[in-house]
Amino acid sequence: MGHGQILYNGRMNPFEVAVYANVQAFATSLAIGLLIGLERERHEDAHAGVRTFALVGMLGCLCALLAERTDSGWIIGVGLLALAAMMITAVITDPPSDGDPGTTSIVALLACFGLGAAVWFGYATVAVMAAIATTALLYFKTQLHGITRALTHKDLISILQFAVLSFVILPILPDHDYGPFDTFNPHQIWWMVVLISGVSLAGYAALRVAGSRLGAPMIGFFGGMVSSTVTTMVFARHARAQADFLRMATVVILIANLVVLLRLTVVTLVVAPALLVPLATVLGMGLLFGLAGLLVVWRRMGAASEPPMPEVTNPTELKAALTFGLLYAAILFLAAWLQDVAGSKGLYAIALTSGLTDVDAITLSSLHLFNLDKLAAGDTVTSIALAVFANLLFKSGLVISIGGKALARRTLPGLGAIAVGLGLGIAIVIA
Repeated sequence: MGHGQILYNGRMNPFEVAVYANVQAFATSLAIGLLIGLERERHEDAHAGVRTFALVGMLGCLCALLAERTDSGWIIGVGLLALAAMMITAVITDPPSDGDPGTTSIVALLACFGLGAAVWFGYATVAVMAAIATTALLYFKTQLHGITRALTHKDLISILQFAVLSFVILPILPDHDYGPFDTFNPHQIWWMVVLISGVSLAGYAALRVAGSRLGAPMIGFFGGMVSSTVTTMVFARHARAQADFLRMATVVILIANLVVLLRLTVVTLVVAPALLVPLATVLGMGLLFGLAGLLVVWRRMGAASEPPMPEVTNPTELKAALTFGLLYAAILFLAAWLQDVAGSKGLYAIALTSGLTDVDAITLSSLHLFNLDKLAAGDTVTSIALAVFANLLFKSGLVISIGGKALARRTLPGLGAIAVGLGLGIAIVIA
């Protein structure tokens, strides 16, 4: 419904209501044009500035009004074509001195026209959000180009592969429960693959873009987002090879393992929000104690050389996605079966075993069983905590075997502090 069709509201005259709504639509279109135009005004060679964009925003709104009144959408199409022709002519007759063809300004102007039309048709909120996004894209040109240049061919392939996982494979999978205990739901299983791949890809991309410029904290954070196990192995190896690298390696390893707790909290919020409070209590205690241990190491760490980049594999490769999906489905079935046969003890055994190398699969499996009412909240929290315990134990073994005694003396107290915090968190939740 357009603004010219507003119904009677309260005691106001219908004509006054319509006039007010129409004025509001044109004012919003004007504001959208001013917002985008302010950014374009910064460029000396731009053929359209703040006044032009403001007028184009209102022109779009006016064309939409006329199209609605005459029941002819061609008016909007003709307006777009005329606007594009004028801008192209201006660029051809007066080309920018910096060699820029000016296509960005042309597209921005056409977008401004379209947003003005959208406002008239009742999509003011969406139009304003799109205008803000458009302005941000125009303003952060340098930063976006820098990110693009930092991404390699392999990184772009990763993004495309994630798009295939999310928008090609996921929609065609059936959303029905199959098999024993109704645990096999292809759509739900693959959705978990997409969730973990997305989180890992975000960390992977950030790690590639940030590089080692931001130092140990960022390397530890993004490394933990991608793979805390790989990050622990890489920095344990470097610490053993370079004695002066011990403190920095300790910081990176501890941060990477603390990020695991944050990842699990975010996953819980998405998959099983009803369990967020008890699980966040347990993970939060582990995070709190781990941060205390990290602070001690951080205060002792002096100036150090530039940290190396952990070489991690593409988290969105189809083979890796299929492997995780199969692992998740297998653990989901085993957890349901052992829970039925042996009760919580069977589930705990699976958590301890699978958590040694991968804490995500058992976490997602436990959360899914909780959503199906096949697992109590206390058992779910405990199984996830046990998986994290096992994972910390495995990382401790990596630190000792790869990093040596010197790194172990600095790192194990921090990992142990995380474990103590988790234990206290479980005691608080169960009590």
